Amino acid sequence: MPKLGMEPIRRDALIKAAIAEIGATGALEVTVSRIARRAGMSSALAHHYFGSKEQMFLAAMRHILAVYGAEMRGALVMARGPEQRLQALVRVSFSGSNFRRDAVSAWLNFYVMAQRNAQAARLLRIYQQRLRSNLRHALRPIAGARAADLAEGAAAMIDGVYLREALGTGEPNGTRAEQQVTSWLQAALSRRTE
Repeated sequence: MPKLGMEPIRRDALIKAAIAEIGATGALEVTVSRIARRAGMSSALAHHYFGSKEQMFLAAMRHILAVYGAEMRGALVMARGPEQRLQALVRVSFSGSNFRRDAVSAWLNFYVMAQRNAQAARLLRIYQQRLRSNLRHALRPIAGARAADLAEGAAAMIDGVYLREALGTGEPNGTRAEQQVTSWLQAALSRRTE
């Protein structure tokens, strides 16, 4: 007989193990068996909770997005004015909980998965729309009519830094990444007065 209350604990352990395995291999080719072993349970139990490897990966990305979203909401609540909002958006994108090797690998694989999986594509669209909307909102008082274009550029810069880090080695450097995107934004904003 199953222990009451174990399902959420086991699901969480499998989600974290999936993220760790994707980070270790850098690809979605990890097996449910490897994920289950890392979580300390059988592959049959992993299939019981998620049904398929694909569903487990989707749950892992929902977890990553939930952590990112909670951190972002907290940072935006604390921001005073559009400049601080913009700074918070960039900073949280590269914070330690979001910009670590396993999470970066999961993001890269999530982009690949979104090309062939409708649920992943939907999650990715939601993330992208929220990021762009937040960037436009922060940029509108600063850049006026150019806010939408600058938001697109900043979102592309954030994605590009993740892609570059996913293809690199070593632990991602969030401070450097934040500075690169911030420098690009400052240069783009300064061109508005020319």
